[in-house]
Amino acid sequence: MDSIPLIDIAPLFNGPSGDRDRADREIAEAAAGVGFFGARGWPANLPLDAACRAALLRIFQLTEHQTKPLWRRKFAPSNPNVYRGWFPRQTGFLTSKEGIDMGPDVAYGASVVSAGDPLREPTPLPPEDVLPGWRESVTDYYRGMVDVSQALMRSFARSLKLPESFFDQAFHRGISTLRLIRYPPRMDLDQAAALDPNIWVEHGGRRHYMTGAPHVDSGLLTLLAQDGVAGLQARHRSGDWIDVPPVEATLAVNFGRVLERWSRGRIKATEHRVIGSGLQRMSVPFFYEARVDAVIGPLPMDPPDAFAPFLYGDYLWSTTTQFVEFKGMEDLRKPVGLRAD
Repeated sequence: MDSIPLIDIAPLFNGPSGDRDRADREIAEAAAGVGFFGARGWPANLPLDAACRAALLRIFQLTEHQTKPLWRRKFAPSNPNVYRGWFPRQTGFLTSKEGIDMGPDVAYGASVVSAGDPLREPTPLPPEDVLPGWRESVTDYYRGMVDVSQALMRSFARSLKLPESFFDQAFHRGISTLRLIRYPPRMDLDQAAALDPNIWVEHGGRRHYMTGAPHVDSGLLTLLAQDGVAGLQARHRSGDWIDVPPVEATLAVNFGRVLERWSRGRIKATEHRVIGSGLQRMSVPFFYEARVDAVIGPLPMDPPDAFAPFLYGDYLWSTTTQFVEFKGMEDLRKPVGLRAD
């Protein structure tokens, strides 16, 4: 597969049918091949169109003074939030972006918050009078993405010959993250190039700067809405970079290292990056995450010693804190570990 397939996932939201079987096959093939696909076709009641996305991105109209109370403790030491909240743009790195990470409390309230665990801390949000209606837009979008994500995981379960609801409990009110990102035109290219010459890349006969460093997602399932500005690319098995087109009414779907391990390689976690060309780019990724206490272990059809079971929260923290916007936070959460029964 030398391009990103586009798959109609509408049949996933209905009962058994030949169309649903076809969608399951196409999704499984994309997951095992290029590790990316474009998903289109979802219930009309899900708030996933351009107008809903624009409503979310209004937060980038705020001034730095208005976002400062949302900054993570790494960037504003007097703020209490560690994992959720705003990350300002940092200079001199391959990745250059700003945005906000929001957790499940934006959809489910205080019932999913747990004091003492950064992964389950409350999300700091701007006051309602600063962005009227914005919080409601966030809630609706978050819940809509959970619905799409669950439908995709049920498709994988069917393809793996598992009960359709096999993965449901692990994800029930998990710690999924809704992230809003702005990639501004880079003004720090000389500084960044002095630290890492890989800031410049050639693609399609043109020179581009890097704005999102090559990486593989650490978690499970990512659904990305793009704003029409190109730049996202996936690493093909040949080693070449291929474009993930920003097609309207389409979500770019890719997979993380945990899902690759959990599926014993049947689902591929694919490296990807973002290149820039002087235009501002915005995107809305949703990271579908399991509960912190979900035990990830070999699937029923695999050898019980295929890998050592682990708690999802412990794994996520140890890997997420390696990304530039989290770097330096490693010691702020201690691993819980599995109990020996």
